[in-house]
Amino acid sequence: MNRFDTSTLTVEAIGLLFKLIAIPSHSREETAAADCLQAYIEAKGLTVQRKGNNLWCIAPDYRPERPTLLLNSHIDTVRPVSGWTYDPYQPELDADARLHGLGSNDAGGSVVSLLHTFLALSRSPQAYNLLFLASCEEEVSGKGGIESVLPELPPITCALVGEPTDMQPAIAEKGLMVLDVTATGRSGHAARNEGDNAIYKALDDIAWFRDYRFPRESPLQGPENMSVTVIQAGTQHNVVPDRCTFTVDIRSNECYTNQQLFEEIQQHIHCQATARSFRLSSSSISAKHPLVKRAISLGRTPFGSPTLSDQALMPFPSLKMGPGSSSRSHTANEYIYHSENEDANGLYLRHLNGAKIGG
Repeated sequence: MNRFDTSTLTVEAIGLLFKLIAIPSHSREETAAADCLQAYIEAKGLTVQRKGNNLWCIAPDYRPERPTLLLNSHIDTVRPVSGWTYDPYQPELDADARLHGLGSNDAGGSVVSLLHTFLALSRSPQAYNLLFLASCEEEVSGKGGIESVLPELPPITCALVGEPTDMQPAIAEKGLMVLDVTATGRSGHAARNEGDNAIYKALDDIAWFRDYRFPRESPLQGPENMSVTVIQAGTQHNVVPDRCTFTVDIRSNECYTNQQLFEEIQQHIHCQATARSFRLSSSSISAKHPLVKRAISLGRTPFGSPTLSDQALMPFPSLKMGPGSSSRSHTANEYIYHSENEDANGLYLRHLNGAKIGG
């Protein structure tokens, strides 16, 4: 492991991160960032394949009989929230060695660290094939993101997904299901107390979503979370509304599929519910998996993550681990410490060099 020059890797990774921050790359608007990253990788002498704004490359000496490890993170960002005092697209290192900029923490730090880990490991014999993928549309779970690319890739044994986790291994991740719920009543004049108020019909179901607890809880992720986040009803003050709609955000654990949760919910509520999708499933990897055991041997502590990533769309085991902190994601003046990227480069190399990944 001493043959890896982590100092040089860090300098190059931070230099690339500066470039990426300076390029706006909101979800579905990542073309310029993808162009920059493609040119950077090709300048390193590797062949880049591309679909839309997803980029991937396979390390030399690929052999189909060996297991394949995917290193993945995303290049898209959310739009900047209000409250920024720094320019979100002008990378700036402050006196505390914090690099500010949109996407610095989520997930630019992971992108550049995983890429340079890939470049280093590609020059060193491993018992597995190595594949790097920078995906797009992660922040919106878009159909043009990783889901569109997976059929183009060789068979994947397992993946390491870069997201800000303080370089602790997330071995379980909650999924997401969004419901649109509609209560139907009958309009009437409010002064005469006519009609059938759709808001009142919705209230009982809203209270159920607030209070209900599914029987099975995950030891790592806890119970499912259900939150009513949007409600709409009425046209004016003197008309009893005949329609009330509300939206429910549901974070699922590995104890239930999204389809199972939906079927259970329908047995309890009276309004009409429609799921936008069942595709964003909870994911988990065994604590006995070689990648997890290797992380533990390096002093890392497995945990369950409440936030969603591209893991939800991966039909193979995956571990989420990357520099930065999830609490800084999607916030004003987002940042990552210079030292976090430096530590990530060294830890990724110790974690993956000579590792067994199964298969």
